[in-house]
Amino acid sequence: MKQRALYLLKFCVATVFFFVVAKVVFILYNLSKDDMSFFDVLQVLYHGLSLDLSMTLYLLIIPFLLSIVSLWFSISKWIFRAYYVVAATLLSLAFVADTSLYEFWHFKLDASCLSYLETPTEAMASVSLGYILIRLVWAILCGLVIYWVYDKLTPHCILSKLAKNSQKFIATMIALLLIPFIIIGIRGGLDVSTTNIGQVYYSQNQFFNHSAVNPIFSFFASLEKSAQNVVYHFMEDAESEHIVQELYNTLSVGSDTLLTTQHPNVIIILLEGCGSVFTEVGGKTDVMPNFNRLMREGIYFANCYGNTWRTDRGTLCTWSGYPSFPTMSVMKMPSKSRSLPNIAKTLKQERNYHTYYLYGGDINFTNMRSYLVAGGFEQLIWKKNFSPVEQETGKWGVRDDITFKTLFTTASSVPQPFLIGYSTLSSHEPWDVPVQQFKDKKLNAFFYLDKCIGDFIQQLQKSALWNNTLVVMLPDHGIFYENLSESDPMLNHIPMLWVGGVIKEPRRVELICNQTDLPATLLGQLGISHDEYAFSRDVLSKTYTQPFAIHTYDDGVTMIDNTSFINFDFISNKMVKSRGPHSSSLLQNAKAILQVASKDLDKR
Repeated sequence: MKQRALYLLKFCVATVFFFVVAKVVFILYNLSKDDMSFFDVLQVLYHGLSLDLSMTLYLLIIPFLLSIVSLWFSISKWIFRAYYVVAATLLSLAFVADTSLYEFWHFKLDASCLSYLETPTEAMASVSLGYILIRLVWAILCGLVIYWVYDKLTPHCILSKLAKNSQKFIATMIALLLIPFIIIGIRGGLDVSTTNIGQVYYSQNQFFNHSAVNPIFSFFASLEKSAQNVVYHFMEDAESEHIVQELYNTLSVGSDTLLTTQHPNVIIILLEGCGSVFTEVGGKTDVMPNFNRLMREGIYFANCYGNTWRTDRGTLCTWSGYPSFPTMSVMKMPSKSRSLPNIAKTLKQERNYHTYYLYGGDINFTNMRSYLVAGGFEQLIWKKNFSPVEQETGKWGVRDDITFKTLFTTASSVPQPFLIGYSTLSSHEPWDVPVQQFKDKKLNAFFYLDKCIGDFIQQLQKSALWNNTLVVMLPDHGIFYENLSESDPMLNHIPMLWVGGVIKEPRRVELICNQTDLPATLLGQLGISHDEYAFSRDVLSKTYTQPFAIHTYDDGVTMIDNTSFINFDFISNKMVKSRGPHSSSLLQNAKAILQVASKDLDKR
């Protein structure tokens, strides 16, 4: 009986030790320029211990039950070993995946990774085969070590039943009495609030908080959350609806007219990850020289911010003017996404525009095809429409210089008026582009994107299309670069630029706005009603009196207006960063928007 108790104790200690080692490796691998002392590491380990213990007790359930059964019946060691294989596989995959993915995602391992298993080729396009193989080897080695430790902890005596019935009954009763304590340990006590990720958040430095979170607990917590839509509720519905009605106005009144016609051909280009940090706004004059020049030749929206941090979400925000959510991708919800308004659908219905969408990658990724078709795009041009050789020019698909040429060819050959949507893809991990201007791979990728933009615009200017065409360029989202974080507005500052022969004169629009404001602003310029775009605002209308931009990321929100900025974390329910006199009202507005939007999303 003592051997069984000692075995269970050793199992717990070993499992906690694995979690501690995994945290240290996570910190060492992902720590960039953040100052982190030995004391900070101890703080991370201490604050993360509650989740580690809870997860350890979860993993203890099977060995605990097997130990009880072994009091009465002899058990083969292979039953224990089978469980050790499962546990070791779970732990090793979680540790390696969490440590590796954080540099791309900047949040802990969660259930969102499962969506990429539907299209594994696209999911692995950001990294090389060597990168994947190295991680696979590490996962196997890690799993073998964990399995070996668990196996060595299992005493042979636990496999044989106890001889005396009196000992069996006593041991069984003691074990049954321990069950409530295990349950209490798993849920984190007797309070109404159960164990949750937010309880380990202790620092203003989000990297410290993320380092403290147990990756397996994070994964299963998000899995439970993703099983249903998150409906935010921070206040009475009447109050949230009143706030949102004040913030969003769907009318265009006395709009500043920037175009020479209300019937132009329209090309909307989503520039993959092209945050303003790579333009002269971010202090870089030599990375995107063509774009910097065009900013002075066209209509530049100088204070535009991305709504989100993912391509699927940013694409939907741009075309449908619909908000983003911290933990949900609306594009992956066909029952909702197909019912949303879309610039393509509106122009097709109101002005008989011919509509096309171009993307060099897999159009089926993240339910993109369903969304675009339902949104009114009549013809999709994607990876499979290119030659086998062209399909292999980039990790994500067809390289941007090739698809930009296809964009021009398409615009030159289709009937007018037309709307063409186009998503670039080369400015994405692993930054594999055919130029070598900078040693920094990211800077090099955006230099290449800029060259593609410059060549395309120059070619378009020389054609007959130019005089009646509007080209709108804006990123789908920003990206993490150098020390940028969600607490820095520059992370989500994106350059929205309108160019073309229909531009009356160069203009710099200084008003703060979101990428979701493109539908209302564009349709307002074309003299088309945009009432159905409830979360999109005409930035050039006299009704645009409360400029602000909202952005959501994994379980967090940022918001900015002319005087204030906030970054609020929903896991810890704490303000990560705030500045300015209106930070409290800004937070209230952000919560109201999420509450009303999530309620609308739940209607479906």
